[in-house]
Amino acid sequence: MESFKRIYPFLEIGSIGRTVIGNEIPFVKFGNGPKKVFYNGSIHANEWITTPLLMKFIEVLCKAYVNNIMVYGYEPSNLFNEVSLYIAPMINVDGVDLVTGNIKSSSNFYTNAHKIASNFPEIPFTSGWKANIVGVDLNLQFPADWERAKEIKYAQGFNKPAPRDFVGYGPLTAPEAIALYNFTLENNFKLVISYHTQGKVIYWQYQDYTPEESFNIAQNFARVSGYALENTPYESSFAGYKDWFIYKYKKPGFTIEAGFGINPLPISQFNQIYNDNLGILILGMVQ
Repeated sequence: MESFKRIYPFLEIGSIGRTVIGNEIPFVKFGNGPKKVFYNGSIHANEWITTPLLMKFIEVLCKAYVNNIMVYGYEPSNLFNEVSLYIAPMINVDGVDLVTGNIKSSSNFYTNAHKIASNFPEIPFTSGWKANIVGVDLNLQFPADWERAKEIKYAQGFNKPAPRDFVGYGPLTAPEAIALYNFTLENNFKLVISYHTQGKVIYWQYQDYTPEESFNIAQNFARVSGYALENTPYESSFAGYKDWFIYKYKKPGFTIEAGFGINPLPISQFNQIYNDNLGILILGMVQ
């Protein structure tokens, strides 16, 4: 992102907050338009391929803007003037570092994570790790029926720090979730997309709070990507980021499950994932 800023000085680079370890959670802003849109990725550690997906999109968008080249049928100068696109490509920085081997096995954080994982031997370490570095699932941290999420996950055996599915001891207790929550409160986003893997699925609803236009937007996303529209499985229907956004603002929020297979998806899928999602990423700006 620092390289992007040097090459494309019209970008705004900042931080939405810090992780457990103290790493910055960066964001980039493209455009100066009145309509604000927000994309994020890697809330789950072993879904890190969503980060290069969003980074590639930033690069393509900037190159198109500089060279005045149409991108997916849209004039980049019009997008720049009409939309302010905010992208936080890696929310769970510490967790991604754990899964990708960038936290030394001799560190206290690695040792503690390994201890947490040892209580769940059926989940491979580190490839099955979705949580933040202290075992809280960041996409189960938001005040949208959090208590119901707690009941479901506790009944499944995730009643303490775990590689995945532990809701925490209360909503908004993990610093990464707090940062994402506060950043959203500070901005009047018209639409948000939270990128996950896998399944080639688009989730677009939250209970009875979903705005009417969400279905049409979701249909457009499905049309350009080939992904399926589905209802969120009941056991995963609460306390997610997009759930809270829809509940709080009654505006369109989406979870995109990119790619297909077992997480973490191999980088060999990257080109297909990017090609499938380019239309979504552009249409999200113009809805």
